[in-house]
Amino acid sequence: MDATAPPPSAAPAAPARRSDATRAAILAAARERFAADGYDRATVRAIAQDARIDPAMVMRYFGSKEGLFAAAVDVDLRLADLSDVPTDALGRTVVVHFLGLWEDDHLRGVLTALLRVGVTHPAGAVRMQEIFAAQVLPAVLQAVPDPAQAPARAALIASQLLGLALTRLVLRFEPAVRLEREEIVDWLAPTVQRYLTAEAP
Repeated sequence: MDATAPPPSAAPAAPARRSDATRAAILAAARERFAADGYDRATVRAIAQDARIDPAMVMRYFGSKEGLFAAAVDVDLRLADLSDVPTDALGRTVVVHFLGLWEDDHLRGVLTALLRVGVTHPAGAVRMQEIFAAQVLPAVLQAVPDPAQAPARAALIASQLLGLALTRLVLRFEPAVRLEREEIVDWLAPTVQRYLTAEAP
């Protein structure tokens, strides 16, 4: 027996790698299409063409356009444990983290697709609501003085951060685009801090 030959168990690795690469190509093409065209105009055929595969392969991997969208915008916001953050640094911590998400090339594509579809199609709105409930609200609960107020405080924080993302990265309002990172932090951190820690009206 040739001692240099790979073990028999290594043989299926190539098809598995091809499968992973195909899936990744479809998801990358889908994110770009959903981000650029929204949900309704982003067709499976166009996504398949961008990924240079047959449209039937999209259905094989994801079952439907809805399944493809759900996979394309499956995102972990990687929110920190705010209970470990000094109280007077909460607002700045949240804003800095949020800006970091948008500066990540992969996450920017996911979040742009999610935001664009979220304001134009029920599937996107539902996905954003799920992320809010599963990730944003639990993080805010760690920091607010009264847990009963957490949903309202979390919604107000989301309104600030999503509003910035919409005007800066989707609608491309020139004044918003021109803002430097530190300017954004200095403007938004006190507002987010207030939403997290100020006494309720």
